[in-house]
Amino acid sequence: MSVQAIAWSANAAVRIVDQRALPDVLVTRDLESAEAVAEAIRTMQVRGAPLIGITAAMGLVVGLRNDRSAPREAFLAGLAEKADLLAGTRPTAVNLHWALDRMVRVARATPGDGAALWERLQSEASAIWEEDRAMCRKIGEHGLALIPDGVKVLTHCNAGALATGGIGTALAPIYLAHEAGRQVHVYVSETRPLLQGARLTAWELAHAGVPCTVITDSMAASLMRAARVDMILVGADRIAANGDFANKIGTYGLAVLALHHGVPLYCAAPSSSIDASLPDGDGIPIEERAPEEVTAVAGRPVAPPGAQALNPAFDVTPARYVAGYVTERGIVKPPFGAAPA
Repeated sequence: MSVQAIAWSANAAVRIVDQRALPDVLVTRDLESAEAVAEAIRTMQVRGAPLIGITAAMGLVVGLRNDRSAPREAFLAGLAEKADLLAGTRPTAVNLHWALDRMVRVARATPGDGAALWERLQSEASAIWEEDRAMCRKIGEHGLALIPDGVKVLTHCNAGALATGGIGTALAPIYLAHEAGRQVHVYVSETRPLLQGARLTAWELAHAGVPCTVITDSMAASLMRAARVDMILVGADRIAANGDFANKIGTYGLAVLALHHGVPLYCAAPSSSIDASLPDGDGIPIEERAPEEVTAVAGRPVAPPGAQALNPAFDVTPARYVAGYVTERGIVKPPFGAAPA
């Protein structure tokens, strides 16, 4: 891929692509504190469940780099404080808590003072990133079997390189099919209210040379009725034990339409997105974002002053609507056990 969503920069700072600026301009920013990382996640400079987890892990390293001379207990207290700060940024993506819990657990199990613990945390954050890169590739390889030559795929939101540490989840099989010379056309739903599909997915696909067509969210039904969609491939922010999954708002509607029109819908996500503590999707917390994201586009009002707006960032798709789940372990079906530690 021609874009890398995250990296280490000088002095153990975190370099991100500020996704708010796309597709107009590619802007990178260096985040030098846990507070800056938390703000970047909260304001969706960084988004996508796997990438949020990686960024939070790196954020702990950045936030504690000035505490390397601290005694062990003081360092661990600072770690807990910054982990709580980062954990409160986005409630739905389970990868955030998975990564933070892993970092805290590793630090507590590591002997030594602040310097030793900080070095271990930096290694662990890098490992989480590298594992995600490998995970994306494996999801792509397993999902490749679902992408025949000439297929027309519809995707929603962004589950590509900008949402992960590698080539993506839902977009990974598409990228590998394109590399293999298969003809693939992707319909990209715009994904209101923040237009992650139109702004981010279409940008990614165009840079990779994958043919794509941006559609408004309300066009999907007509496309399916006209038999112009062969399959739907989306990501997930959290998957319950029974297979119900939360993804960007609008995914549930696509799933209902897909079932009615006989179009298979697949969910592509890493095992770390599985929350086996939840028996079903009713327990998945749904983030409510500011109504201004709905009543304005790019800062320009599209609704009259005083108009109220709902803005749930996600909805939950029941498992019965899903043809299969593409993970780094293969194409699987629920029920699901606990994600790897």
